[in-house]
Amino acid sequence: MSDDRRLEVLRAIVEDYVATQEPVGSRALVERHHLGVSSATIRNDMAVLEDEGLIHQPHTSAGRVPTDKGYRMFVDRLATVKALSPAERRAIETFLTGAVDLDDVVQRSVRILAQLTNQVAIVQYPTLTRSTVRHIEIVPLDHSRVLLVVITSSGRVEQRIVELAEAPSEELVSQLRTRIVGATVGERLPEASLRMADLMGSFAPADRPIVTSIVTTLTHVFSNERSDERIAVGGTANLARFGSDFDTAIRPVLETLEEQVVLLRLLGEATAGMHVSIGAETGNESLAGTAVVSTPYGADEQALATMGTLGPSRMDYPGTMASVGAVARYVGRLLADG
Repeated sequence: MSDDRRLEVLRAIVEDYVATQEPVGSRALVERHHLGVSSATIRNDMAVLEDEGLIHQPHTSAGRVPTDKGYRMFVDRLATVKALSPAERRAIETFLTGAVDLDDVVQRSVRILAQLTNQVAIVQYPTLTRSTVRHIEIVPLDHSRVLLVVITSSGRVEQRIVELAEAPSEELVSQLRTRIVGATVGERLPEASLRMADLMGSFAPADRPIVTSIVTTLTHVFSNERSDERIAVGGTANLARFGSDFDTAIRPVLETLEEQVVLLRLLGEATAGMHVSIGAETGNESLAGTAVVSTPYGADEQALATMGTLGPSRMDYPGTMASVGAVARYVGRLLADG
């Protein structure tokens, strides 16, 4: 029971410190949390927690505050994630469903996530190499030009105009459309490129120059777009709210947020569900005193990219995890329905 009680004491210290930004004393714990034991017992529990490196005393005669190790144990022992209010859920749904395209979805996701958490929001654009082909359209234009339209499972729409040596016949366009769609829809983009290449030999030699031009252009669309390397960041002004929460100045944190490779690595930790990195776990000295909460998102249960927030180690972890998870689910639903 003593171990369970100490975990309750740690939970209470984390929650009070997050709420008040003040070191937490034993008397306050007894008054606020009804732990069923005396102040002396709580003081003994706090001494054990301090010996274990889970809390520390910032200065003499002060209460205790959690360490990064303490926050880690708190997060690892979370039984439930705080539920969003109906108003918060409606705000997410209303704001995101107004998006007109993928770029708009990402930008709206960043804004709503920053607003919900009052932290810095980071959203990776859907990873194109993980996307599948949803539809391909070939539209004849005037003279010898055709318009190619590619729609992926990530909601991205790419258009290319191809100049051909001669105008294709309606029959050829129809055959090409049918065969390409049949070979590629539902395939991941790298595999779709290979299957299109295999198609070229199935057309008559006289048609192959036209087929080759169209297939080559589609292959370039699949392979050259590197949207998985794009990051959207929002809410950096929220850093000013954290002030003394950082062990370092805000400037190094801002400089780190400008390093796209660092952000991709931070988000990349969340490959199989919600992930929390606290302090040194971020692998970056400039982010001491911060924590990153991230999760994958995607369509049809397929992870296409990740999103998350960066804030002080003294953050509302259950609330932040709930907000990040909710926005990820809504974005995934949008991409699946798109």
